[in-house]
Amino acid sequence: MRCGLVVALAACGLSSSAWADARQMLRVSSGAADNATLDPHRATSTADKGVAAEMFNALVRFPPGSADPKALEADLAERWESSPDSKTWTFHLRHGVKFHGGYGELKADDVVYSIQRAADPNRSSFAAAFGLIDKVEALDDYTVRFTLKYPDAAFLGRVSNYHGGNIVSKKAAEKLGDKFGATPVGTGPFAFGEHVTQQYVKLVANDDYFRGKPKLAGIMYRMIPSDSARELAFTSNEIDVMQGKREQRWVERSGKRGMQVDIFEPAEFRTLHVNRNIKPLDNPKVREAIAAAINVDEIVRYAGKDVADKGCSVVPNGYLGQDCGVGAYAYDVERAKKLLAEAGFPNGIQIKSVVSNISAQQPIMEIVQAQLGKAGIKLDMEVVDHATYQAKSRQDLSGLVFYGAARFPNADTYLTEFYDSAAAIGAPGAMSNFSHCSVADDAIRQARVEPDAQKQLALWKDAQAKIRADVCAVPLFGLKQVWVHSDRVKYGYKLGGALNLQPPITEQTSVTAP
Repeated sequence: MRCGLVVALAACGLSSSAWADARQMLRVSSGAADNATLDPHRATSTADKGVAAEMFNALVRFPPGSADPKALEADLAERWESSPDSKTWTFHLRHGVKFHGGYGELKADDVVYSIQRAADPNRSSFAAAFGLIDKVEALDDYTVRFTLKYPDAAFLGRVSNYHGGNIVSKKAAEKLGDKFGATPVGTGPFAFGEHVTQQYVKLVANDDYFRGKPKLAGIMYRMIPSDSARELAFTSNEIDVMQGKREQRWVERSGKRGMQVDIFEPAEFRTLHVNRNIKPLDNPKVREAIAAAINVDEIVRYAGKDVADKGCSVVPNGYLGQDCGVGAYAYDVERAKKLLAEAGFPNGIQIKSVVSNISAQQPIMEIVQAQLGKAGIKLDMEVVDHATYQAKSRQDLSGLVFYGAARFPNADTYLTEFYDSAAAIGAPGAMSNFSHCSVADDAIRQARVEPDAQKQLALWKDAQAKIRADVCAVPLFGLKQVWVHSDRVKYGYKLGGALNLQPPITEQTSVTAP
């Protein structure tokens, strides 16, 4: 049953008091054309993750406004302990936490089910992150124990409120099956209300939230993919919070217009993945030519000093284990032409790339297109909406895949998702290895199980050097998050970071009427 209309809320087990009192709806637009799924174990796009984040909790969480893994705090778990070798972790759950929609109290069985689901590549996009778990079991209704295959001092990050760490209702997920992503059930401060395709997603306040009744009646996520239309909606008070353009000129102009501009971490690391499954990109000299033809400094100047940081490795800036010892690729158009000739293409080549029309991608790819053209590399761009870009990229239909991502900030998470062959597109455990890179498999996998911190760093360094030499991808820059909010909006915390790449809306967030 869809729980979209106010009259249906009672039937869905949701409180209707949020609609009967004076609380306001917060109106938000991320710029998405639509939401593909709100299943937290399947939500990979920025827009999907941001909406899903409001409906779910995890065992531990990043405090609102923080993306610092050292600051992780209790969420659904009141406390936890680990064995001296960090291979056994035991979590003690809060009592009385209720799922949305009348699905009952959160119990240890829900946690066990959720983690097993998150680790299943048939049901999760983040399965690889949970491959180290040997066993997860309910010791009683409120105690969960994890036994790991190898030590993992950073295990808390895997069970945080980020990607696969979110906890779902076992009863709801089993009942709804494939429909769970359209009618999700969590424990968060807001519950699913309604999704009207390409118009909006409506969330309603969960007045039974364990941290207290939300100050908002709910959240209306408006689908306004046009930057100009979204900005007009904001300035005319039709929306209260919106994703801005991650461009220096836009940031400066918006500030002068009196907008409340939020620039926060983590930077979404922009990388150009080179798909060797598509000829002639299987030729290493062609891949080297592409790397030599791209002027990253020019791209960073376009993005701007306040919002962009140039990358030096395939591991993002600031991540534990990043190594820039081998340096970025040197820009050299003449060398690019020479490499193409040596590869047997003296007259240049043509490559197809599927490109998203969102403002954070299309303008950058137009710059890349012009740069490659100077070296005789014609980039045929198929510009599509963001959902189609995601789908086609994951169908191996793009020679160059421009992809931006922010992940848990250590080298393993990034190397595992983007450069381990087990994560290659089409593989059973496919994640986001668009390049079908495999050259660093041994180093990545050895580092994952290495208990000695210094040896682990050395393995990560070796992996990055091999990936660079094989030109699996061209690292570009980290692009920080840029949002604006009305001066009528109070987030309820200081916004310094948000791993889900949108300002978290919590039970403390409020907005006054225009």
